[in-house]
Amino acid sequence: MKIAVDAMGGDNAPAAIIAGGLEAAKLSNGQYEVVFVGDVEKIEKEIARHPRLNIYPFSIMHASQCISMCEAPAGAFKKKPDASIAVCHKMQRQAKVQAVVTMGDTGAAMASALLTLGRLPGIHRPALGSILPTYSGVTCILDVGAMMDCKPKNLLQFAVMGSVFMEQVVGISRPKVGLLSVGKERRKGNENSMGAYGMLEKGNVNFIGNIEGSDILRGTADVVVCDGFVGNVLLKFAESVSGLVSLHMKKHIGKKILSNFGAFLLKPTFKGLRKIWDYEEYGGALLLGANGVVIIGHGRSTPKAVMNAIQEAAKMVQQGVNEHIKLKMQVLNGI
Repeated sequence: MKIAVDAMGGDNAPAAIIAGGLEAAKLSNGQYEVVFVGDVEKIEKEIARHPRLNIYPFSIMHASQCISMCEAPAGAFKKKPDASIAVCHKMQRQAKVQAVVTMGDTGAAMASALLTLGRLPGIHRPALGSILPTYSGVTCILDVGAMMDCKPKNLLQFAVMGSVFMEQVVGISRPKVGLLSVGKERRKGNENSMGAYGMLEKGNVNFIGNIEGSDILRGTADVVVCDGFVGNVLLKFAESVSGLVSLHMKKHIGKKILSNFGAFLLKPTFKGLRKIWDYEEYGGALLLGANGVVIIGHGRSTPKAVMNAIQEAAKMVQQGVNEHIKLKMQVLNGI
């Protein structure tokens, strides 16, 4: 298996991308090879900084252009056919790699994936899925930014794709699907959510009904379905929680010597809490519905986040996530 990594995408590229990619190659145990895509000279310069890691399976594919975070996605993709993200997806379409990981602009990555790879059979619109920690484990929220306005059919398909991911990659049997709404009653919500409720009841998923925002972190549902506007706001709010908790801890603990001593004793606990809420642990968002495996990470991703994103992509390929989605969609379209 080969995984193409957009070496030029993200705020910390190429340094963080190369460091994280080499760490992933080290941990691969021969299961996959990391292919760095971008400016060869810059990539080789960064690789030289890691002499202990450059013995693991990796290769380089040159791309003469890159798309910056401030460029308009669709226009940049058309004007720069040799951009690193475009080359990644061309390689995937030609079956030279089995997955793509990028920390570059989300819009550009999505445009490149869909225009180059297309969608899986039966999928009307793709979705970005993101993993959040809960009291009992993790939950997959989708969509978190691919589709601002969704129809009931889209929400049903999101539920199918999210269920497959949680079942095949996370290992949850019959994952519970909740429709995010303003109340648990069937008739609560807007026209789209009420329409989706009826379709989800008949769909090939383990639908548990509407859930509210307060249910998400409780782990009431393994898959939380919503439109991209709501999901994106929710995700960014959730990502701010960890930083806020840390700031309050430092502010109050630093006031008294006894508190400082207590903080010393609880240091392992605080470290564990930070790890649970750290976006680096989850690598990036899953572009589900594209005819290929694509992971899109934060622009500010560190080497650790890059490493985890690559490992997540490898799991998706190994577990045949897209093949399972195709099978589920065949059943769904027969309803």
